Amino acid sequence: MLYYLLYPLHTTFSVFNVFRYITFRTVLAILSALIISFFLTPYVIRKCHEWKIKSEKREDVPERHVEKQGTPTMGGFVILIATIIPTLLWSDLKNSYIWIVTFALLSFGVIGFIDDIKKLRSQRNGKGISGRTKLFLQVLFALLICAFLYSGSGFITELTIPFFKNITPHLGVFYIILGVFIIVGASNGVNLTDGLDGLAIGPVLTVCSTFMLFAYIAGNVKFAQYLQIFYVKGAGELTILCGAMIGAGIGFLWYNTYPAELFMGDTGSLSLGASLATIAVIIKQEILLVIVGGIFVMETLSVIIQVLSFKWRGKRVFRMAPIHHHFELKGWNEGKIVVRFWIISIILALIALSTLKLR
Repeated sequence: MLYYLLYPLHTTFSVFNVFRYITFRTVLAILSALIISFFLTPYVIRKCHEWKIKSEKREDVPERHVEKQGTPTMGGFVILIATIIPTLLWSDLKNSYIWIVTFALLSFGVIGFIDDIKKLRSQRNGKGISGRTKLFLQVLFALLICAFLYSGSGFITELTIPFFKNITPHLGVFYIILGVFIIVGASNGVNLTDGLDGLAIGPVLTVCSTFMLFAYIAGNVKFAQYLQIFYVKGAGELTILCGAMIGAGIGFLWYNTYPAELFMGDTGSLSLGASLATIAVIIKQEILLVIVGGIFVMETLSVIIQVLSFKWRGKRVFRMAPIHHHFELKGWNEGKIVVRFWIISIILALIALSTLKLR
């Protein structure tokens, strides 16, 4: 909105010409989101206490988590607001990709919101909507996103294989199935990771920072050609949305670090995972998401392995899944687990960035 208000003034005042640059508007989006998130979160925390929107005791976590009972939840609402408002202020709203990722944020945020509300109201140990219902809604919204992208003119259905520039299999209509799998998988991966104070938002920030750079490169025809990645016209505007998400995440992290004053809840985790995956699909870095989002993959695989092992062998591989609870039961301090997972996430992000040249 402000982009349309301020940039036309460049014909009268040359200083306003800076608003044409994506990099400048990305900085503004980061700062705007950070300010909104930083100052809105305390208000939300107070209201959560007043309205008794607090986490309840859970049976699928270590006993030490009893101390977290009563912490306000659904903080993902703050992240959504602090991401969407700066995006609308500083991006080109004629860009369809902005609206697609915003839809991913909102639609999966609604799923998480319903789940969080039902957990708060449930008398059955805080259980939310059923797994089948949640999965159905996730697949439905992911299908809408991928079908819309596929129907768009010029959408690339070739798959990028990191480290291999000449291997780009063409999937055609089957790309929709892959896209749905990636979006739903990433959404649930972030959700499973959100089990310790600050654990999920850290890797989200590293993934978002990585994709902010890739989105800028993919949207610039010269950079894309030089680095031999797919050029996606209009993808550069997603740099601004990624920047807004980073600012919102940093502001939220200020209050989410141990001991957390606010949890993001499913409202935040499901929407963040889905939006990051949607960005990956748009900028043609689907498999790269597996690398840079390796923490989410590890958490998801630990649950799958645990379930299959117990079903087939009657034995558990981990003391508790997701895997961060395994390390908790081994005696690791919560802060140590979180920081070490952050370090791993940063290393994975560096590996992902290396694919720009190692082809």
